[in-house]
Amino acid sequence: MGKKKNQKQQPSASKDDLLNTLGDFTSKENWDSFFTIRGSDDSFEWYAEWPQLRDSLLPLIQQHPSPSSTSPSSSLQILVPGCGNSRLSEHLYDAGFGDITNIDFSKVVISGMLRRNVRDRPNMRWRVMDMTQMQFPDDTFNVVLDKGGLDALMEPELGPQLGTKYLSEVKRVLKSRGKFICLTLAESHVLGLLFPKFRFGWNVCLYAIPQKPSTKPDLQTFMVVAEKESSNELHQIISSFDHSSLACNPNQASGLLEALENENRIRGEYLNGSDVLYSLEDLQLGAKGDLKKLSPGRRVQLTLGEQGVSNFCYKAVLLDAKQQSGAFSFHCGVFIVPKTRSHEWLFSSEGGQWQVVESSKAARLIMVLLEASHANADMEDIQKDLSPLVKPLAPADNDKGNQIPFMTASDGIKQRSIVYQGSSSLTGPVVIEDVVYENTDDDVSHSLPFRRLIFERTEGLVQSEALLTRDGLFDKSVYGTEMKKASSSSKSKRRGALKRNNESSSKMKVYHGYLASSYHTAIISGFSLISSYLESVASAGNRVKAVVIGLGAGLLPMFLHGCMQSMQIEAVELDPVMLNLASDYFGFTEDKRMKVHIADGIQFVRDYRNLYAAGNEMLLSSNGSCKLSDAESRSNAVDIIIVDVDSSDSSSGLRCPAADFVEESFLQNVKDTLSEQGLFVINLVSRSPAIKDAVVSRMKEVFSHLFCIQLEGEVNLVLFGLCSESHIEEDCIPDAALKLDKLLKSEHPEISQSITDAAKKLKRLK
Repeated sequence: MGKKKNQKQQPSASKDDLLNTLGDFTSKENWDSFFTIRGSDDSFEWYAEWPQLRDSLLPLIQQHPSPSSTSPSSSLQILVPGCGNSRLSEHLYDAGFGDITNIDFSKVVISGMLRRNVRDRPNMRWRVMDMTQMQFPDDTFNVVLDKGGLDALMEPELGPQLGTKYLSEVKRVLKSRGKFICLTLAESHVLGLLFPKFRFGWNVCLYAIPQKPSTKPDLQTFMVVAEKESSNELHQIISSFDHSSLACNPNQASGLLEALENENRIRGEYLNGSDVLYSLEDLQLGAKGDLKKLSPGRRVQLTLGEQGVSNFCYKAVLLDAKQQSGAFSFHCGVFIVPKTRSHEWLFSSEGGQWQVVESSKAARLIMVLLEASHANADMEDIQKDLSPLVKPLAPADNDKGNQIPFMTASDGIKQRSIVYQGSSSLTGPVVIEDVVYENTDDDVSHSLPFRRLIFERTEGLVQSEALLTRDGLFDKSVYGTEMKKASSSSKSKRRGALKRNNESSSKMKVYHGYLASSYHTAIISGFSLISSYLESVASAGNRVKAVVIGLGAGLLPMFLHGCMQSMQIEAVELDPVMLNLASDYFGFTEDKRMKVHIADGIQFVRDYRNLYAAGNEMLLSSNGSCKLSDAESRSNAVDIIIVDVDSSDSSSGLRCPAADFVEESFLQNVKDTLSEQGLFVINLVSRSPAIKDAVVSRMKEVFSHLFCIQLEGEVNLVLFGLCSESHIEEDCIPDAALKLDKLLKSEHPEISQSITDAAKKLKRLK
């Protein structure tokens, strides 16, 4: 059997006519027709012929240990699947290997080969059999010798289903220390299946079969040898040839070497203990211990399902409860996390996942994280698809017929309508949606709508979230109770699955007096650190100058604009589309106290610093003094700079902000731009403790004092840098927060209280 119609090596006048009968290399009828036309006496060698194979193949077979006989060749049981009418088996028989079984699903070729060999090779066996459903007991053969069989099953348009079934059968029928010898053209999609199937408990080597003398590079035959070991150890794949000396087709060589390099890289990650995805087959082979036994604290990331076996593939995490002595509700359970919540800390981080295990009361929990490919699937269909996939993962205590229960994380959304869906060349796809959250107290009158801005590039994050009220006005008789509900978290984890519904009430508008975002509340609470300074500026009738880098939906600037009448706000936004969306869908407006600059935030600060320095020099020159007064110094300085931008490049490990905003050069420019009592605020989102520590260390080098608020249950860390040499003591922060509360002039005691409470969480980083 073979695969490439233009790669057959035996010339024949009727070859093209013969090959035309093989439109589908997996069709029994096509092969019957092919061998009927060809006849049994005229062998057809798809790949390398015996003179090229002999010197490489025979030593490998003869090396097989056979303690029961002094003649290894007489006792070895060899299987040749997909034998066709090749003379390979005959050559092996004549070389002394008498116990050979040949199988093929073509009755025509098996009958012909039996007639051809019945006299000269009477002990050779020929059976009509499907190589993907072999009728042999486990551990039957010492050698399985495949010449093009796997390649024939791996037609790209058919997928890996038949190849997967065949390799599972090969592994089943091989004895311990048995060898699977696969002669192949080593195409990348074939190796992509073959290499992973023989990882744990197999020793794999790759050989190049010598080619016939040729005037030009041709497709070369390679030999993959996988030896079945008694242990479940993992080894790198060894190649027996010089990679640079391959004389075959350049595309064939590059594809093979890339597949080999990728597989050895993955094996290296396994060997180094990296946090990598295992296959179910890897785990069943014992890659992470005996799955039938619970192992307290075991956590394994894995993939479930594959093409031809299940409707979908899934990313999952297997977790065995750390404490196995408690009372469990069940031995094994499955917890499905919707795509829209899979990036939440609770489900994406190791710490969060252990919390879920503890609350689930499961001895073993299999957490399945849905992705974009599952978006259009019904949850019932997902569960049906997963049921046979998770069954092998259940511990032995669950083998008594107990059904594995399925649990699902609620998406938290009762209603959703998309009011805008578009794209920007700078930001990428953008969605604006109106949602109503599920009501926990069953009082529908208190379920108010919110409007959310979502960047698809930061999947799972809500960039901005605003309360919607009728005509953007607040009526305490209608909304008062709802204001007491806990604030949800924006630029935090996104809940809910998208449903398109363009019916959004035109009378519902964004209300700017409400903070729906806990990290916005944290940012404003940090103003307590300079509340005395802010009070003195306001008392003198001056403006507090604030720069907000990252407009988003404009909610933070609009809240400050409404609550701090003494504040002059300069918002900086790189993407002009964002300004249009903020204006059209979130009620953002400019006036004499609110101005937007379409500019790069880093360049804006640099230019402002230069302007500040130049202005101070001019003032010094004009008054002939060597020092500016406080009023003169304040005239060009900025009092507060807030960086609230996401990163378009997550490779740095930062979700917010972009890495350039935490470089020392930018931080120094910020400090040089701020007044002596100025405050720098930055919203930091990263799952890497090392990255967070590096940013904190860098900020300590620049700013005199550093404070932070860690949002509970979120990855957001809000950092505050102070320019002043003096700083407020932590025990004085509550009083400073009360002073800030008087400056804010919020219409809602609930909002004021949330800011005051957040200020109490401020911690100094020493």
